[in-house]
Amino acid sequence: MSTNVTAPTGAALPAPRISLATVDAVMLDLDGTLVDTLGDFALALGHTLAELELPAMPADEIALRVGKGSEHLLQSVLLWACSRAGHVDAAARAQALYARAHLRYQHHYGIVNGSRATLYPGVQQGLAGLRRRGLRLVCLTNKPRVHALALLAAKGLQASFEAVFGGDSFARKKPDPLPLLETCAWLGTLPGRTLMVGDSRNDAQAARAAGCPVVLLGYGYNHGRPVREVPADGYLDSLTQLLGP
Repeated sequence: MSTNVTAPTGAALPAPRISLATVDAVMLDLDGTLVDTLGDFALALGHTLAELELPAMPADEIALRVGKGSEHLLQSVLLWACSRAGHVDAAARAQALYARAHLRYQHHYGIVNGSRATLYPGVQQGLAGLRRRGLRLVCLTNKPRVHALALLAAKGLQASFEAVFGGDSFARKKPDPLPLLETCAWLGTLPGRTLMVGDSRNDAQAARAAGCPVVLLGYGYNHGRPVREVPADGYLDSLTQLLGP
């Protein structure tokens, strides 16, 4: 497996402006950072929308909506689908369908979770390298924790992490800083020495507000925008790049 991923622009991303010598622990996002889960999202949402007699959303449209948790994803997909179906008040129809859609989506996602997901190149090597450096690793995602645990286990990554925190682990999700601050408290590390590794503006905003350094991977989702538009301490083509030469 290759350890390099081409940046979205085709150009190499600049090396991160951070040294692991200044870091005690690393928090890593999941979707778009460690695993490409777009295929799972598309399949589960497709089944859900079909049951509701709504049009399927293309995968590239789904990618624009990934990152703020399953509730936000489903709400935005329902609004899009109701609009495409010609409902006069699409927002009201989407709201009326949400409770049923949420139950069905969670059901379908639990079945397909990991079936169409793939590890990004360099992830296994990068995680192993960080652990060899003596760094403590936590997976911090907006994904429901039960799905995060199942996905990590399916991809052979669960043993890399001391803990896994999901979007339902704390009172608020990223981009709120609370999940990062609570994770630092659990680790017993200072935010300024706890690195956040993600792929989107959500991760960067949460890290900045929490006082954590942050680096972003260029191959993730970031709502369809180039990751270099987001202020961060560095940008990676592969998790292995964080280890240095």
